[in-house]
Amino acid sequence: MEFIEGMEFIKELILDSSLNPSRHPNPTLWRESLNAYHIKFDCMASNCSILIECEYLDLVISSAQKAIIEAWRIEHKFSRYQQNNTFSDIHSKPDAIQKLDDETTQLMLFAHHAFHASEGLFDITSGILRKAWKFDGSDNLPTQKVIDTLLTKVGWNSLGWDLSEPSLLTLPSGMELDFGGIGKEYAVDKMLNICRFTLSKTKAAILINCGGDLACSGRRLNGESWKVGIESINDHTNAKHVIALSSGALATSGDSRRFLIKDGVRYSHVLNPINGWALTDAPRSVTVAAPTCVNAGILSTLALLQGAEANHFLESLNMPYWLSISD
Repeated sequence: MEFIEGMEFIKELILDSSLNPSRHPNPTLWRESLNAYHIKFDCMASNCSILIECEYLDLVISSAQKAIIEAWRIEHKFSRYQQNNTFSDIHSKPDAIQKLDDETTQLMLFAHHAFHASEGLFDITSGILRKAWKFDGSDNLPTQKVIDTLLTKVGWNSLGWDLSEPSLLTLPSGMELDFGGIGKEYAVDKMLNICRFTLSKTKAAILINCGGDLACSGRRLNGESWKVGIESINDHTNAKHVIALSSGALATSGDSRRFLIKDGVRYSHVLNPINGWALTDAPRSVTVAAPTCVNAGILSTLALLQGAEANHFLESLNMPYWLSISD
């Protein structure tokens, strides 16, 4: 059992194994102070937490359990690493007309608008480029030939999908969808809504954190903002910025953990879907504040994809942001 300084361990939250398809460890419940609780759990390859201020422990536990089950459901449904899920089902039927469920249809609509708003820089068909790029600490770069071959299978406009019938999809053979660029942020927003609903009949304050992507219900019960740290890009144990968050969400995109260095050039794990290459002139980290975590996540990723023009792009948004070129 991990010891967390300044917090009292209360219990493990035992959930039905059928609701935990990825076999994550049981969540743990900690007390920070009177009526302030911290629930830790794993999801989407991230350390996640739910902070709840509420005087009723039974409601805290209930809301946290429901939110975590929802996060695990989303993870399993859209993960490319799982079997027998929506993702694998879609990819098992190339060149066939498929009927999408309502949730997947909504994500496709969001991806459509993000693709056009970004002029093609946000493209959920570009995940196949990971076959060329291995961010494993080596200095191995793919050849242009390999990239060019994969690029023939990249392109939102090549999908058999139309805005007039968004629930119908034909995935051309060899192409892939990848919801990884929006999945975690989508889960954060869903968890917050679940906690809000479960705690709606009492006074409560909520902060959801999935690997640094966050959303809150509003100010803390004492009227103060939540204090959120943006980690230093070269020292993950320290915060470079501390942000006062009183509403909405934050999302961070960057390459502090996944990158390649070749001949002194740093290649980010964020890939340009138009040319297939990793970014070399982007900021090391971008954090954006927005009303929802999904919106914050898209904007932070798009800022990185602007490369050297990231700051100019962020200024045009008229939204709070924090950008790190280097420590």
